[in-house]
Amino acid sequence: MKAIVITQPGAPGVLQGQERPVPVPTAGEVLIKVMAAGINRPDVAQRKGNYPPPPGVPQDVPGLEIAGIVAECGTEVSRWKKGDAVCALVGGGGYAEYAVAHAGTCLPVPEGWSFVEAASLPETVFTVWHNVFQRGRLKKGEHFLVHGGSSGIGIAAIQLAKAFGAQVAATVGSEEKCQACRALGADICINYKEEDFEQVLAAEGVDVVLDMIGGDYIQKEMRLLKAEGRLVFINTMQGATAELNAMDIMRKRLTLTGSTLRNREKEFKAGLAAEVEREVWPLLKNKQFKAVIYKTLPLQEAAEAHRVMESSQHIGKIMLKVE
Repeated sequence: MKAIVITQPGAPGVLQGQERPVPVPTAGEVLIKVMAAGINRPDVAQRKGNYPPPPGVPQDVPGLEIAGIVAECGTEVSRWKKGDAVCALVGGGGYAEYAVAHAGTCLPVPEGWSFVEAASLPETVFTVWHNVFQRGRLKKGEHFLVHGGSSGIGIAAIQLAKAFGAQVAATVGSEEKCQACRALGADICINYKEEDFEQVLAAEGVDVVLDMIGGDYIQKEMRLLKAEGRLVFINTMQGATAELNAMDIMRKRLTLTGSTLRNREKEFKAGLAAEVEREVWPLLKNKQFKAVIYKTLPLQEAAEAHRVMESSQHIGKIMLKVE
């Protein structure tokens, strides 16, 4: 099969097409003929040598979310059968013509959705559901802030928070991106190049923050959080350290938490998938959540897809289509 391989850590050009054996599913896995795969920031970090994959997955083939057709089932797989259309969260190996996935992390392609649209869901929706709703405990009527509102994570967070009744604020880097976030349901969108989000939101405050930035944003978020507020980290693109005042945490009874999804146990991911299917999949059917695809490129142009990702000009997901 054709696969996109990280030949060495470095710039996008290190992503090269190679022939690889078709993987063999274990007892609890399915083999998927990949029709589409999503591009995510962790793929870029892995390409640069900064995010090693967990044991048991391809070490040099990136790709965390796919959609396609079940080609083979392991002996312990009962839900899926050959020919089923699924999307799946995988630990790696998604940039290829075939990939294996744990059966529990597969979900049916939503009715009326293309493979490209379905492949844009698993990494972002699983991440947002776990961090915003499970760890962040976002509730109806609360005020929610997400940074990078036009990113894959951002567009998922805005739509899901709004669907479950929250007041949503987002930060982005241009007016065009602000317009896109408002169209998805954001009540407030702040161009961080022109306004300070802390000043804009100071009067109302926020209950939950989804932070992928870190750095000097952390102190601002701590000041913005209301009593019982929750700050949830999923990345630290501008730095992982900050000076915190423990008295503020105690006085407002704040919760600071965060997670990475890739290295979690397959049982955890399967449980998360089941909750996502129960809580989120009905929104897709009711058109309360839509895919936002910025650009779709053929598999062999994965390097260009990474260049687009790193330009940060995109609004929505960057996808690979397997011919």
